[in-house]
Amino acid sequence: MKFSRIAAAVTTAALAPAVLIASPAFADGPGAPDAGHQPATTTPDQSVPDQAEEDRKTILAIIAHPMASEYMKEAGHKAIADGPQAMRKFIEVDQHKIRLDDYRIAISRLTADAGPGLKEGINKLLSGKHDIDMLRHFYEVTQYELRDDDNRVEISRLIGTGGPAVKEAGKKALKGTPADRAQFLKTGRFLAQASDDRVELSRIDESWDGPILSEAIGKLLNGSPTPAELRHFLEVTQYELRDQDNRVAIAKIIDGGGPELVKAGRAALAGTAADRTEFLKTGQHEARAKDQAAKDKAAKDKPTPGKDGQDQGNGSGSGTGSGAAATGNTATTAQGHTGAPLATTGAGDGTTLIAGGAGTALVAGAGLLLAARMRRAGAQR
Repeated sequence: MKFSRIAAAVTTAALAPAVLIASPAFADGPGAPDAGHQPATTTPDQSVPDQAEEDRKTILAIIAHPMASEYMKEAGHKAIADGPQAMRKFIEVDQHKIRLDDYRIAISRLTADAGPGLKEGINKLLSGKHDIDMLRHFYEVTQYELRDDDNRVEISRLIGTGGPAVKEAGKKALKGTPADRAQFLKTGRFLAQASDDRVELSRIDESWDGPILSEAIGKLLNGSPTPAELRHFLEVTQYELRDQDNRVAIAKIIDGGGPELVKAGRAALAGTAADRTEFLKTGQHEARAKDQAAKDKAAKDKPTPGKDGQDQGNGSGSGTGSGAAATGNTATTAQGHTGAPLATTGAGDGTTLIAGGAGTALVAGAGLLLAARMRRAGAQR
């Protein structure tokens, strides 16, 4: 009996919860929760909302990444708006496709300021097979290695063509870090070049004779020019001012010059800056030589005054004297006379004077002959 009581008690205790829960009185009794105040759902029922919230946070992190393009951001926001399934698809599929395109575009844009080595690396990567990991490694690592190689080549070129300051700074950068080399090409080279440009401008000022260029150089160096202003002066302005000085010099040279010199000088002034430089270098000397040759020829072809006078004095009625007078040589001196020049009235006056002198001589000769005959007649008587 004692064992039977224990078994019955155990059976009753086991069945009591099931009966109470299934009883309509328990379900609908005064102690039942009202509609809208049911107990919270179990943990398995809460898994979907929790996953959606995690997906939303993941998408927000993805589109906040510096590498996220506008297309990535737009697609992420759309997935969040479309709900849990769209967010899950974006995370598992869409973001990877978009990221692949984003890296391709970003790597392609590197060519804008890339050197030869980097450009070659980009073309080789994009033209071959590649995945997201290869693209990411190239963008984050390889591009900087190739840039540094290109920087080394460029610095070596500058050292070969630059002045003392550029050479010194460039060699120092080659021995430094990639950042040192990038900094040298960004700013250091221009500061070093400015130092060399100042030295070059001083040298030009000492060797140039023109006042316009020299004055401009002095004004520039006494101010506070930037490296860009110094470079522009050397590459552009100095040649404009040189040409102005050359124009002034040519104008002075042809002032009062011979025909050929004036002709060549005017042609140079109407020509290019190179024409003016060439005139000052060689053209003026060639033109002067032509003018001198023409002058020497004219002097050689012109009769000498002494020879003309001798011919006139020896002409005895042959007409040489009258012919010489007709040439206009009005400073001819009569031979055997007082030494005073003849009147400058032309050929007619000179001929009359000569004829009058001849008539006087004939009359005097006839008188002497008559006197001699009379003496001889008296002696015969």
